Amino acid sequence: MDNKIISERIIELKNADLKLRNKLIENKKLFEGYDEEMEKLHKQHAIILDEIINTIGYPTIDKVGKEASEAAWLIIQHSIGSPDFMKRCAEQLQNAVKENQADPIHLAYLTDRIAVFEGNPQLYGTQFDWDERGNLSPNLFDDLQMVNQRRQSIGLNSLEEQTEIIRNRIIQENQVPPEDFEKRKQEALEWRRKTGWIK
Repeated sequence: MDNKIISERIIELKNADLKLRNKLIENKKLFEGYDEEMEKLHKQHAIILDEIINTIGYPTIDKVGKEASEAAWLIIQHSIGSPDFMKRCAEQLQNAVKENQADPIHLAYLTDRIAVFEGNPQLYGTQFDWDERGNLSPNLFDDLQMVNQRRQSIGLNSLEEQTEIIRNRIIQENQVPPEDFEKRKQEALEWRRKTGWIK
């Protein structure tokens, strides 16, 4: 298959993903657990992208262009129901970053997301969730000073600045914390077990 066609296909997947996300935001359902329609879409996209990666390797900038490479990362970042796929992609993305063919910020986000789902501290503080006080806060991370050093080394703002940006964004999107924090936390834990992130 022609790489131009592959690029267009990857961008189509990203657009479908964002269209559904916007629909869930409008209906105030984005943070109401993992929406079934979204879960199904994410799994389908992971299968399609996995086939593409098996054909051409990781969709680096030189293979598919900057837009499609970024779109591929977004699809991987959202393929949370496919832990093995995400982890394989993280390894390939790491190699692409070493070869200056992918954005190190994308690797930071993917590494953190995997860490959060596995119950480990994140290194860059890129992943946020509702806390028991009803604030959107960074998931568990190791050390604030080290996190900020790592963030700075790849061109990210401080975690304090990012927290403010994220909290302002959810106000603009009219997002509200879950009604039952403990129930949501328990459901997320059960989902992570069922999906294979934790035992």
